[in-house]
Formats: sequence, structure tokens, C-alpha cells
Amino acid sequence: MLHRAIPALAATLIAATPALAQDTDIAFALDWRFEGPSAPYFLAIDNGYFAEEGMDVEITAGQGSLDAIPKVASGSFPFGFADINSLISFLDQNPGAPVTAIFMTYDSPPFSIVGRVSQGISGIEDLEGSVLGAPPPDGAWAQFPILAAVNDIDVSTITVEPVGFPTREPMLAEGNVDAVTGFNFSSYLSALRLGVPADDLTTIMYSDHGVALYGNALIVNTDFAAENPEMVTGFITAVARGWADAIADPAAGIAAVLERNPAGDAELEQQRLELAIEGNVLTDYVIENGMGNVDPDRLATAIEQLALTYEFQNEPDASLYFTDAYLPEGNVLMVAP
Repeated sequence: MLHRAIPALAATLIAATPALAQDTDIAFALDWRFEGPSAPYFLAIDNGYFAEEGMDVEITAGQGSLDAIPKVASGSFPFGFADINSLISFLDQNPGAPVTAIFMTYDSPPFSIVGRVSQGISGIEDLEGSVLGAPPPDGAWAQFPILAAVNDIDVSTITVEPVGFPTREPMLAEGNVDAVTGFNFSSYLSALRLGVPADDLTTIMYSDHGVALYGNALIVNTDFAAENPEMVTGFITAVARGWADAIADPAAGIAAVLERNPAGDAELEQQRLELAIEGNVLTDYVIENGMGNVDPDRLATAIEQLALTYEFQNEPDASLYFTDAYLPEGNVLMVAP
């Protein structure tokens, strides 16, 4: 009797034991390839930060700063990484689309023009009369009209060559264009790698020439966020911790990237990450206030600048483009070492 009772008791205990909680599968759409600036997201995976928040995150590479916006708006991806300025125009053209920004990553936008001194480009005043290579999906190209408007550049004198991302820097290196639009941590280093001497390159940062725009931010599908607010805060928390780790130890971040992109150049990608940290992430505002939020007055100015070259179909509303409702409390956003 006793032997027959033991299996029955064991079955009862097993039935009464709750199943182990499974992490929620989360798809995250990047803006670009697996390069240096994507290190924080892979560190958040490898160091268990997403897992601590109950998530199993799969990261997908993108094809430009606009690429993730429709992916997230459609619900194919709950989270993405995209240019907030492109998001603003997308929401104006698609009223009610379920997507917004939740975590400002590039407090200083990486928008830049990289030109060759030997081709006559030493500063912003040299752009008139030049040949400019610009990939149509590029965030820097999308905001070029603002740079031109703020600085009274006569764009009619500029010959714009639509180029693909893979051919942008090669065309610059070969002298087929005088300058290209791109991110400060991408085009400059890619041109160097192609053999263009450092003293033959100049980087014109939009932020140094009167452009108040923000850069790329984490975006979320708002329907998903409304149903899973704690998960959204957890996602941001994991990402912020990943950025803190990448800032503290860029080499470890690059190791995480190269696990996913073995063909990458460790030295080049570490330079790319460090340029992004120094030039775009760790601004004075972020050092003082922490990462992720925006200054409302600056955002208002940025929207006014967008209106210089973009005709809004609807009344702009900053609350549609960014929300701080999901930002975590405490010191997790203080990522400066």
C-alpha cells in the first residue's frame, strides 16, 4: 500500500508545482549593422540584464535610421532604434500610428557631413558648388535641409548624388564626390579604412552649426507599451545598464559585437563606439541629468527647425513624439563613469 501511494503522492506534488517562468521573446530592430555603437544592446544580453527583466531579446540589423519606424508601427517589432526626427515626420504623415520614442540615446545627433580637403571641403562654407553623396534613407541626409536653412546655404548650387550605403565612402575615397552625409562615427572611420588620410578629411557636425535636433532614440509600439508598461521600463533599464557597461569598458562591448559579427575589425569598431560615446551620448546634459530624457525647450526648438523645411500636415505635438512615462527611477540612467 505504501509503495503504491508514493507515485500518487509524487504526481500530486508535481501537478501542484508552478511551472518555471519563461522569458518573453522580444524582437528589437536596430537602425544599422552590428557595429561598435550596437555594443550596449549585446552587453545587455550577455550580462543578463534583459533576462533579469524577464525578456529573451533577439536583435535584428537595420538598413538606416528610418528603417525601424514602420517595423515598430506595424507591430512586427515591439522595440526599435530610430531617428526621432524621422519619427516626427512619420507620425505627421500617419496620424495615430502606434509608435513613439521612449529613451533618447543620441542626445547630440550624429548627423554630419564628411568631406575631403583635397576636394575643396574644409568647412561648411565650402559646400556650395560641391558634389554631395547622400543615401536616400540616411538620417543625416533627411535633416540636411535644416542645416542648409539655418546656415543660409544655397542648395541649388550643390549637386546631390544619390548613393547606396555600401558605395558612399568608396565614392568619397575615389573622389567621385566631394563630401557625403552620414553619421560622425561611421563615414569618417570608413573613409579612413579605405585609405583616405586623416588630414584629408573634415567632419562637419550639424550640432556645431546651429541645429538643435536630437538623434536616435529607442522607440516602442504604443499598443504593446500600454499592455506591458513594466516590460517597457525593464527594457529601458537593461539598455541603460548595457550603455553603462560599454562606457566603462568599450573593449568588452566590442567583444560582444564581434561574437555576432566575426568579420568586424575590433580596432575600428572600438573607435566607432568611442566616437559615439564621446560625441553623441555623454553630453553635458546627460552627465548632469542622466541618459534617456529630453529637454522640453530644446525639443520644442527642434520641432520649430523641422518646420523650416518640412510642411506639417497636422499641428505638431511633442507629446506624440516622446514620452518619459516609462523611464526607470533611481540611478540606472546615470551612465557616466
